[in-house]
Amino acid sequence: MPRSPTKPLNSTIKIFSAPRFIQAKRDSQEHSDESIKTFINSYVMGEIPDYQVSAWLMATTIRGMSKKETKALTDAMLHSGTILHFHDKTVVDKHSTGGVGDKTSFLCAPIAAAAGVKVPMIAGRGLGHTGGTVDKIEAIPNFNTEIDLDAFSKQLIAYGIVLIGQTGEIAPADKKIYALRDVTGTIESIPLITASIMSKKLAEGAAGIVLDIKVGTGAFMKNLASARKLAISLRETGIRYKKKVTTFLTDMNQPLGSQIGHSLELIECLEILKGLDAPESKDLKELSLQLAAAMIHNAGITKNFATAKKLATEKLENGEALKVFKKLIELQGGDTSYVDDHLKYPIAPIKTSLVASKTGHLKSIEPLSLGLACVEIGGGRKKSTDEIDHSVGITVHKKVGDKVKKGEPLLTFHHHRGQSNQILEIINGLKASCIKISTAKVRPLKLIYEMK
Repeated sequence: MPRSPTKPLNSTIKIFSAPRFIQAKRDSQEHSDESIKTFINSYVMGEIPDYQVSAWLMATTIRGMSKKETKALTDAMLHSGTILHFHDKTVVDKHSTGGVGDKTSFLCAPIAAAAGVKVPMIAGRGLGHTGGTVDKIEAIPNFNTEIDLDAFSKQLIAYGIVLIGQTGEIAPADKKIYALRDVTGTIESIPLITASIMSKKLAEGAAGIVLDIKVGTGAFMKNLASARKLAISLRETGIRYKKKVTTFLTDMNQPLGSQIGHSLELIECLEILKGLDAPESKDLKELSLQLAAAMIHNAGITKNFATAKKLATEKLENGEALKVFKKLIELQGGDTSYVDDHLKYPIAPIKTSLVASKTGHLKSIEPLSLGLACVEIGGGRKKSTDEIDHSVGITVHKKVGDKVKKGEPLLTFHHHRGQSNQILEIINGLKASCIKISTAKVRPLKLIYEMK
């Protein structure tokens, strides 16, 4: 009896091809859910090399992704590791898309925790010209950002606050992809940002999420239109997972606060927590209170936002937020004397200032250039293997709209002796491109554009 003809192998078994997957996105084709899942899982397992993922990231940044693809990518990255479940509506986290001088986590998290919110921070390292929360907190000796998830959960439940870096357990796909995006020029993609942020926040078990989306020349979202698109994408993703999501669109057309650089930024936050803050830190303090209030309200601790803001202010002013911050450092092995004594922080010994060329009002102080300048002197990474120098940075003396006098310092660089010539070159460049002074009065920049 004749046998039926054998079917060709490729008609019964679908073999995934990374090159074809990359080519499909290059040619603006829509990926299937299954192909995205296979690609992400294969990368996590080490079956696809970095160079192929880098090529796909660039193709995705250029060609974009549909809502369906963004959903599939977020799901694949979320399910690439462990997902925590606390079943507690007071577990609320905050995330910022990053900006120059943005260090609100060190303020809004302890403020919210002091008010009864449980804050599970799984933070990132520096990305492009922006500093990372994990890099900054490591300016405090021995602070451990690599505790396991069991310890993470226990600390959150017992003390209401915890801060770790990305682990191999929580969204491991994002941990690997995040590092590649930093060094391949693929940071600004809305689908990639959405999947990165939400895979971590959903995996950490938060019932509510407060998102600070930066807008302006020093942000990844340069204008309100693109920031609104990202806000919608993030909100839709959170709602799909039944999370309470609040989004802020906030200004990044000048540095936030008065300090840029890891040690300097921690000192600035501690001064605010102690009530010793300078006028140049007013915007940082106000935004942190607003974010903390949103966290408190999302947690159901107050009935409305106004009451939450009042409670947040009270917890900052009565010193309870400072106690929470110090307890966080103690719990994770850090040297708590750095909370009490700011002189312990490593600060580069040489100061060089950029001074005002004329009398008038500060019209602009472009943050992207300052962020890149900080990276250039060691306060950030040019490649993923670079070590961070916590001691270098920039003090910002004036805000847009402030009066300035000729010869008055606008910026002060904190650097090492061997960097003097490099600093002078940077300052000359910044004079031409970053700083503008107007003889006419200049209106101060708006801090918060929208909250939804």
